[in-house]
Amino acid sequence: MDEHGDIRVVHRGGSKINYRKPVITNDSKLLLCASGESVKVFSTSTEECVHNLRGHTDLVTGVLLKPSNHLQVYSCSVDGTVRLWDFTDGILIKTYVIGYPVYAVYASANHEGVIFIVTPSAGGKRSELFQLVALHLPQSGEQLVEAGELSAVLEDVSSNPRATVFGRGGEYIASAKDVHLQVYFFKKQKSYRFPLKEDNKKGGKNTFTCVACHPKDDCIATGHEDGKIRLWRNFNHRKEYTYATLHWHHNAVSSVCFTPEGTNLLSGGLESVLVQWRYNQESQRDFLPRLGAAITHIAVSPDGALFCTSHSDNKITIIQSCVKVSAVIQGLVKGESVKTDLMVDPRSKSLVLNGKPGHLQFYSLQRDKLLYNLDIVQQEYIHELGLEQFEVVMVDFEASGNWMATVEERKQKAAELELNLKLWAFDEQTQSFVLNTTVSAPHEARITAMCFCQATDSQTTMLVSASKDGHFKAWQLPRSAHAEDEGPSWSCEFVGAYHGLVPECCCFSADGSLLAVSFREVVTVWSPASWELLATLSQPPKAIRNLCFGRLSCSKYLLGTTANNLLCCWNLLTCSLEWSTSMDISLLLNDPLTENMAAFCCQAGHTDLFVFKPSEPRPVFSLKAVCSGRVTRAVFAPREEMLESCEESSQWLNLSQLYFLTQYMDLMTFTSKAEEDRLMASSKQLVIDDSVAMTPFYLLLGKHRKQENPDTLSSSPSAERTPLPQGSVAIKELLQTPAHVLPSTSFLCSMFVESLLVSITDAREENKHAEEEMESEKEEEDSEGEMESSTSRPEQAFAGAQSAESAAPPLTKAQVRELRKVKKLDHSWLSGLLRS
Repeated sequence: MDEHGDIRVVHRGGSKINYRKPVITNDSKLLLCASGESVKVFSTSTEECVHNLRGHTDLVTGVLLKPSNHLQVYSCSVDGTVRLWDFTDGILIKTYVIGYPVYAVYASANHEGVIFIVTPSAGGKRSELFQLVALHLPQSGEQLVEAGELSAVLEDVSSNPRATVFGRGGEYIASAKDVHLQVYFFKKQKSYRFPLKEDNKKGGKNTFTCVACHPKDDCIATGHEDGKIRLWRNFNHRKEYTYATLHWHHNAVSSVCFTPEGTNLLSGGLESVLVQWRYNQESQRDFLPRLGAAITHIAVSPDGALFCTSHSDNKITIIQSCVKVSAVIQGLVKGESVKTDLMVDPRSKSLVLNGKPGHLQFYSLQRDKLLYNLDIVQQEYIHELGLEQFEVVMVDFEASGNWMATVEERKQKAAELELNLKLWAFDEQTQSFVLNTTVSAPHEARITAMCFCQATDSQTTMLVSASKDGHFKAWQLPRSAHAEDEGPSWSCEFVGAYHGLVPECCCFSADGSLLAVSFREVVTVWSPASWELLATLSQPPKAIRNLCFGRLSCSKYLLGTTANNLLCCWNLLTCSLEWSTSMDISLLLNDPLTENMAAFCCQAGHTDLFVFKPSEPRPVFSLKAVCSGRVTRAVFAPREEMLESCEESSQWLNLSQLYFLTQYMDLMTFTSKAEEDRLMASSKQLVIDDSVAMTPFYLLLGKHRKQENPDTLSSSPSAERTPLPQGSVAIKELLQTPAHVLPSTSFLCSMFVESLLVSITDAREENKHAEEEMESEKEEEDSEGEMESSTSRPEQAFAGAQSAESAAPPLTKAQVRELRKVKKLDHSWLSGLLRS
């Protein structure tokens, strides 16, 4: 059994970009957001990901621009570190090791050299109490710095970054938790607490959800669960505080934010509407509705030109001054659960799964970007708790990608289940799927399985669906020759059953000649050509959960998993059980391009992966503890370019790549270390000539150097110039490094000057070597003059050869010296060796 070797599990995109509040740079050109274990840098104009700042080993919980340098950004993580990045070049500058999980980071221009972080209170590893502490950043030239100087500021704060904010440029800090607002004044070294009643008279909840501070006035805006916004004033006195109430949202306010000048207050919530309140004229409001999903965060650029909203469907919307949407950055949409299996569109090679309610999303695995959403249900989604609406629960593609089948269902209380089977045709003009046939109530009960016949040489297109009503149905598309003017449509060709049992799984063989349908513990094999029952395969008394045909050389095998944790393999030529093993397999799937099959096995709270061929007893690859929890969604995606791995443990990744979803909805994949290193090296490789701006200095020197003839350069006096000292490498490094990343000039001065100095001893030794070489050259010229007379005849005989070789370029002085050294070598040992 081949263990994992250099293969490892990595994030392959799909992480949440709406987990924390995004940050817009000072020039409004870039947007930064936390995304899983990295920080992504997007362009606000093109929506493309410019950089992916990787370095954290756990979830990133906060992103913050450095107040003293607008080209650098802090990021904090649960891994217990705070990292400083240069986001324009994607460079990690410094790592501060705290040793405790960090859930939020704050900074203020009034507190230089200090950042404020939220960490768990001392008293337990899994304490639900958090504290706000001041972290003094040590001044050090090293990249990895231990930062242990912490001082507590506030106790019992919320771990949510939206609940804590600085006010008046860092004069005070406000933090809300439950029904208490706490304000700490740095000059007074005092904190005041302002409580609210848990429930108001109308039954609404007064719990705080978010906080924002006015940039110039002493005003704090707080959002609450009942949809109200309170503006707190005169809070520098414990008992004389006042607040005004604003109310428009019908549900909890998820985010509030002031504009940089403080003229407007922005708020958002479940209504998908951005509300803009005029400060001190709160009766005047502006709205930007229909943003697509509930608003979770609101951010404003430092110049106030751009607004930014994060949404519950993993989307970031960039808005120009609350007037129009200028860009949308869409990540992988993650609902509460994935109803459909993970599928790969054969045409676009994109990942297909549930998206927004009633939609399918087509997600590019290579670019880590959503291509488009396809509306399946085609009904308006109503945001109301307890309201049952149609959901897409199944999807499958035909082998060529011309047809797609979907199943949508809705179950209401005290009502029958509503089912729709829809078949979609690919339209070449729009490059999308268009609804072709809708089958209302295709079965009398919930559909348990659905699959297309994947045979590429089949004359007809066939789809099979199985249901809990005890039947499976074959849907067939007639030949194009018999199609009418309005286009082809699907119809039911066959209805099958077996002793009144419920079919659970169904699958076609690779060539489409066999159909396997499982009825509890019995597997039935049918012929789609005649719909004759060919064979039945019995099984120990437990229901079969998965069915999978072998591929290529293993096409004679049929594999299945059972409820009593058995993996069984049948030989279809002998209709007998080939082998079985005891494994708790949560998911079994085959690679469509090879004979390999993947089995995710759950054991002790973790999932293990086994890749094997049905014909071989030894697994091709195995990896323990791939992730925590059970894996129930995975897919093999074909590669754009085939890998050429020679190692046995990674050859199964040459043609296809295996993707899977964890219980936390993270999209993961398997990759070899060599492949990751190659991708990292190619992404870090900088072409300096392309990055240099077209300045007059570049036009004078850069182009002139490129157009110069290398022959003239070699013969010019500059080629004979003495080489630069060893410090030239340091000079090159100094000139190519961005200025805002370098340390201070006083720190670099001594090192730079020392690199230019040449020691006296080295110069004396070079002079001695030069004198010795001059003397040896004179001796060799005398000996060559004596040999010229004796070799004059052979030179005349080979005059023709000399004329042919005269076109060769002349040797340089350095090459001539090397040849003379070779002539001086003593070769007597070689003659003695030959004689022996």
